[in-house]
Amino acid sequence: MEFTKMHGLGNDFILVEGETALPANAGELAVKLCDRFFGIGADGLVYILPSDKADFMMRIMNSDGSEAEQCGNAIRCVAKYVYDRGLTDKSEVTIETIGAGAQKVQLTVENGKAVKVKVDMGAPILKGLQVPTTVDEDRVVDYPIVVDGREFRFTAVSMGNPHCVIYVDDAVSFDLHTWGPKLEKHPMFPRKVNVEFATVKTRDYADMRVWERGAGPTLACGTGACATLVSSVLNGLTDRTAVVSLKGGELLIEWNEADNHVYMTGPAQEVYTGKLSV
Repeated sequence: MEFTKMHGLGNDFILVEGETALPANAGELAVKLCDRFFGIGADGLVYILPSDKADFMMRIMNSDGSEAEQCGNAIRCVAKYVYDRGLTDKSEVTIETIGAGAQKVQLTVENGKAVKVKVDMGAPILKGLQVPTTVDEDRVVDYPIVVDGREFRFTAVSMGNPHCVIYVDDAVSFDLHTWGPKLEKHPMFPRKVNVEFATVKTRDYADMRVWERGAGPTLACGTGACATLVSSVLNGLTDRTAVVSLKGGELLIEWNEADNHVYMTGPAQEVYTGKLSV
């Protein structure tokens, strides 16, 4: 199997292209290959597949073998991959996901390579039962949740995958490893949840750290950055365009008022290619 290792702000993936459909053992392969000691090492295994609805389709297996509906950093990596390898000559492509449909991607190209990727992440889903949470409200904003006797307040947003955003005094030093996994599996979230801990610095800048469902702590999460911006607007903390700073770098996020879509702009980088027997 030939593969390419790529990352978006340190959120890293093993990309495989050439299959016609998702292999039956994709989950098992993800667990094996994503292992950072006995495998290649990555946050997820991404298959680039044909699509009858878009230019390409991507399927994302988390490092624990579960499938993610969508991934903002992975879609930027896929877009760069298909352009840089000549699978398309278009600077605007569509990529199908199982959770957010076909998404439009705009590439900034320099010297024949994609150096920046802007993704139309679509409209956020805010209804509690659709995120999904167990809260039957149109918007779940600043809602209480208790874990091990400690109360947090979260805002629920789906970007094709579920997120809960929690504001803390210092996201950078927050104890992610203690509270992330407990919140991820809280019964209030029927399909588990990605957990973002955020600290808003100014109206156009926020720090965020993430515990990703099925992957644990990652250096960046594109959908999580989008969810954080949407949540911050709903809570009156930021404007509709802001930089979200993650451990691996920064993403520019805009929640456009005219079309209600969220736009994410950031880099993607190739690390190396390889071949292995599986």
